[in-house]
Amino acid sequence: VTLLKLVGFKPIIVHGGGKEISKWVGKIGKEPQFINGLRVTDEETMEVAEMVLGKVNKSLVQLLEGQGVRAIGISGKDGGLLNVEKKYSNGEDIGFVGEIKKVDAQILHDLLEKDFLPVVCPVGMDDEFHTYNINADDAACAIARAMKAEKLAFLTDIEGVYKDPKDPATLISELLVKEAKQLIEEGYIGGGMLPKLNNCIDAIENGVSRVHILDGRIPHCLLLEFFTNKGIGTAILHEEESRYYDGE
Repeated sequence: VTLLKLVGFKPIIVHGGGKEISKWVGKIGKEPQFINGLRVTDEETMEVAEMVLGKVNKSLVQLLEGQGVRAIGISGKDGGLLNVEKKYSNGEDIGFVGEIKKVDAQILHDLLEKDFLPVVCPVGMDDEFHTYNINADDAACAIARAMKAEKLAFLTDIEGVYKDPKDPATLISELLVKEAKQLIEEGYIGGGMLPKLNNCIDAIENGVSRVHILDGRIPHCLLLEFFTNKGIGTAILHEEESRYYDGE
């Protein structure tokens, strides 16, 4: 990310903190609870989540500053960046989990203009100024759309989208939106990849040029994906976008 910044890209980092939140929720003697892949967030869990995300946010700022980049950590509360309403999961109440209604990207434009790298923590407020936890992928997607980003990259702990999740040889390098929708309809995509892929499709249909799903465990994965022909993850493109890679 530092290198991308130095060569003239304008990166924005949106981070989560799921595993760390679960760890701290456990420390106060609560059992982490999930419904349809979304964390059930009562008031106490929300408090813990916001503290943990704040800690993650500042440690990322610290790492970037250590690399010589001027970084500023903000949450979706700052400058009214992320306005949310209560999110239900298939009609079930999952507590203080927010669905993003509006992104006021002014603060991000201001930071980029002053050459800062924004690091965004996915916490937002509703119209009554209550605090809500937001799925980090949802936040990244909404911010990319609001900023009309050229690229959106999801760093995960798998290599990308597979035709057959059990066979690493079926990694798909490039996917058109219609092909991604077909994979979903045919039931190839399951688990945590389903909301991710839906987010990717949503982002592209709302003006983001290219979306990448990458394995964040691979050193320099962003550079390998952006600056090599084949890349290392899955790129999802609009119908009009030219493919980088036509080989098998």
